[in-house]
Amino acid sequence: MRFFSDNAAPVHPAVLTAVAQADVLDTAYDGDRWSGMLDARLSALFETEVEVLWVPTGTAANCLALAALCPPHGAVLCHHDAHIQNDECGAPEFYTHGAKLLLADGEGAKLTPESLTALLATIRTDVHQVQPHAISITNATEYGLVYQPAEVAAIGALAAERGLALHMDGARFANAMVHADCSPADMTWRAGVTALSFGFVKNGGMGAEALVFFKRGLVEASRYRRKRAGLLFSKGRYLAAQILALLEEDRWLANARNANEGAALIAAAAGTRLVHPVEANEVFLRVTAEEAASLRSKGFDFYDWGPGEARLVVSWNQRAEDIRPLAEAIAALG
Repeated sequence: MRFFSDNAAPVHPAVLTAVAQADVLDTAYDGDRWSGMLDARLSALFETEVEVLWVPTGTAANCLALAALCPPHGAVLCHHDAHIQNDECGAPEFYTHGAKLLLADGEGAKLTPESLTALLATIRTDVHQVQPHAISITNATEYGLVYQPAEVAAIGALAAERGLALHMDGARFANAMVHADCSPADMTWRAGVTALSFGFVKNGGMGAEALVFFKRGLVEASRYRRKRAGLLFSKGRYLAAQILALLEEDRWLANARNANEGAALIAAAAGTRLVHPVEANEVFLRVTAEEAASLRSKGFDFYDWGPGEARLVVSWNQRAEDIRPLAEAIAALG
């Protein structure tokens, strides 16, 4: 009955098993055998050599990535509804030691080469203005829309032309991958992505995300930033074990597929109430305050997104029989 956030979902049993199996004496920090497996495992997944850091939160992944890509005197271009802009309490500016976020528009929180070009045109090349160093996109976006590989590649081409790095906030990367039905390589480095915040917490993890660098030379300074920020866990093997467990047998994709399918059930019942197409595991509905109260009175929990709108998020473990009562209640609103 709870559709407030996939952050609140239970931990996948395989993750709990993996954490228990890692509960043995090993090297501290990231010198353990589980952490030592991350580069090779994710290099195989992305079909290229990558360098990986585990971190405990998505905010940490995003901000360490941006700190690696943008100097304190620079700027990061992002959507005005991006998580790094609205929901990270100024952490990007803090971790980058002052880099500025420059905001662009786009339907459904998606950036386009056109919106980015328009924003870039407002920046003079002189010492009085911050100069852009990176672009950050979110896949799936804050409104649950998915960039297809070609859309990422179009932004990647613009970034390359302008000498900018490209960061992807992949808090719901698994959900985007399921919808796009492409390879992780096509969605990321082949499309010009420099660094990826690979989300696992929303997809069955307990407290572990992966920061994936596709460009050599970025990871070393990021190790020092991770330590300086208080994010270097003494027992990092427990984080690495979570990531490996969800990658094993493609659990990350199976979990995301289940969540996306659940959101599609709600979308089918919502009809014209949908604010945006449902492409991942988030559903945005038009509801009056009275209708929202009616749904809550039946035991359904969700987030008031704005005036006359509600956000419902399906988690990896919610089954069709868990979701159908909500779908029926929404359809009954008329």
